[in-house]
Amino acid sequence: MPGPSPSTAWWAQRAPSAGAAVLATGTLSVGLDLAGYGGLSRIALGLGCAAWLLLAADFTLRLLLAGTGWRAYAGVPGLVDTVATAALTTVAATAVLGTGFSAAGAQSLAAALLVLAVLLWPVPLVLPAQDGERRRPGTVFARCMATQGLAVLGATLAAAESAAWLAHAALVLFWLGLVLYVLTLARFDVRQVAEGRGDHWLAGGALALSALAGARLISSDSARLYLWNVDDRGVLRNVTVVLLVLTLAWCAVLLAAEFLRPRPRTDIRRWATVFTWAKTAAATLAVAAALDVSWLDGFGELLLWVAVAAWLGATAWTLASVRAYAAPGRVRSRARR
Repeated sequence: MPGPSPSTAWWAQRAPSAGAAVLATGTLSVGLDLAGYGGLSRIALGLGCAAWLLLAADFTLRLLLAGTGWRAYAGVPGLVDTVATAALTTVAATAVLGTGFSAAGAQSLAAALLVLAVLLWPVPLVLPAQDGERRRPGTVFARCMATQGLAVLGATLAAAESAAWLAHAALVLFWLGLVLYVLTLARFDVRQVAEGRGDHWLAGGALALSALAGARLISSDSARLYLWNVDDRGVLRNVTVVLLVLTLAWCAVLLAAEFLRPRPRTDIRRWATVFTWAKTAAATLAVAAALDVSWLDGFGELLLWVAVAAWLGATAWTLASVRAYAAPGRVRSRARR
């Protein structure tokens, strides 16, 4: 049976990074909303939705065209891992967009996206790795990110809809996500800190997403729901603060490594770096609001504008890259090979 076409393999290798672009844009929308920039938040949310729809349409089309030939993919080394990572990144992106819609007041649409993400989440989560014990790049944190994305959206909807059961389910996902982070950290190739092309920043981005989930769980409580007693709230508060501190520490290490070992070459994996900056800003702003730490607001907003600048740079490079790949001369030169 023939293997996948070159174009399909090309897309499969880029799918996780393409999903990171949706993640970064949706996260930017959440951060802008937390900072009080409602109009800019809605623009970012619309762009994130457009990118998500393009990815979903492309994936569905390729799946239909593949037909029964999907079995051929199992024989391609690492391709199943890549597709599973792409699926988990899509789950996280779907949850982040749902969080943005909830902030915009569209609770029904946010709930529908939560259901979709939950349905997509289990299969790639439990797929066994093809590469055994080999150390992995930053995409190894996709399992943690997908799980914590569900926790964030669940806690956000629980607060909006006063649904105690949803908050408790989100709490379970929050703790599961932390366990997955610890397990996957052992498989992360630390050499990527000095050599990675962008997705190594997910080591910090996954922690930032966890900190945001903790902040949303704290904020979901109210006198009407009474979700957490004093001890529970204290544990959540302490864990969330530790997660935010670890996130900032990771970002400091990763940023220092970028200066010590510059990697000027642009790469689509840089969208994961943009996501980490945006998620760190959103987590800082959310923790500031949940714990009433006013001095964190200014720092979170500073990180947010750094993320906006990074997003603009990554968008400009992506558009230029797509134009260059689709240029007629390039297509002809590829056809002659």
